[in-house]
Amino acid sequence: MVQDLYAQHAELQKAVETAKSRLHTIERQVVRTEETALLQEVGVYEYRHPLSDAVAYKEYLGKIKARIKAMAKDDKAVLGSTNWQVNGSAAEGRRMVRDFSKLMLRAYNAEADNCVRTMRPYKLQSAIDRLEKSVEMIVRLGKTMSIHVSVEYHRLRLYELELTADYLAKQEEEKERVRAQREQQREEEAARREFEREKARLRKEEAHYRAALSKVLASGDEMAANELKAKLEEIGAAVSDVEAREANIRAGYVYVISNVGAFGDDVIKIGMTRRLEPEDRVRELGDASVPFKFDTHALVFSDDAVGLEGRLHAELSERRVNKVNLRREFFRATPAEVKVLLEKIAGQHLLEYRDIPEALEWRQSANAEAAPA
Repeated sequence: MVQDLYAQHAELQKAVETAKSRLHTIERQVVRTEETALLQEVGVYEYRHPLSDAVAYKEYLGKIKARIKAMAKDDKAVLGSTNWQVNGSAAEGRRMVRDFSKLMLRAYNAEADNCVRTMRPYKLQSAIDRLEKSVEMIVRLGKTMSIHVSVEYHRLRLYELELTADYLAKQEEEKERVRAQREQQREEEAARREFEREKARLRKEEAHYRAALSKVLASGDEMAANELKAKLEEIGAAVSDVEAREANIRAGYVYVISNVGAFGDDVIKIGMTRRLEPEDRVRELGDASVPFKFDTHALVFSDDAVGLEGRLHAELSERRVNKVNLRREFFRATPAEVKVLLEKIAGQHLLEYRDIPEALEWRQSANAEAAPA
């Protein structure tokens, strides 16, 4: 009885060891493709083969694809034994090796083409690993006939994966640059229209006061005339200020805003606008793309708003939310932390600062959700 138990125990231990060994083998063959895991590891994309633009990548990819097709056509992609025999026939053996090689090549190319088709820059290493596993699988299955993917062909297909990842990254980079340029053009056009409207309003007001001054001068009312002249000087100074703002493309407002409902209470956005009414820009940012409006913590006017914005971004560079696209101006910081930074950099220009966001819509939504039905 005891001997039987010992025998069963030994068999179970042996089965467990066999299962562990098989699991280890499977784990080595499996390529991790979970995007979440990959995204946690990804940083700023590094180009494997830097070229000038997306067009250059596309052209180079075309040449690589042509070489891949040529190798496959010339039977240089998958190689096998030349002395294999079937029923004593070398010709039959060569035919079998050739047919089996074509089957293996089809499987390998299907994996490679799928990797290219589903490529994302952050998935490059995953795709390379998958293709390496395909090569190992073909070697294992074709061992008796020495069938394997040629080193040159495999290298070309890996090169194709790297170039595809580079091409997609460069393409997205160029699209983002175009989007940013268009956004900048829209902002500049809005500022230009605002300047023109303000100048038109001031000149209309100036014409009104000049007409009034002519009448007062004709009546001989010197006191009223002096008041109107003073007002005209104010209007002239205002026109000069607007024209100076329009001419100085670096002048404008740096804004610090947050959106608690959309991003939480430790994320702020720091940007700049040349608008005469900077709150118009803040309202535009809080359009339908975010669930709640932005709250303004500070609006700081500067003759060099571009420089001020750049200094703030540099101070908070380690806290960027998006470390890949530097045009996204969101940072992990509280409004209070940014206030201290602004006081150090902007000094006397910081006239008003709101530490606590109003976040009215978000708070009302939270209260409505918490209220009993």
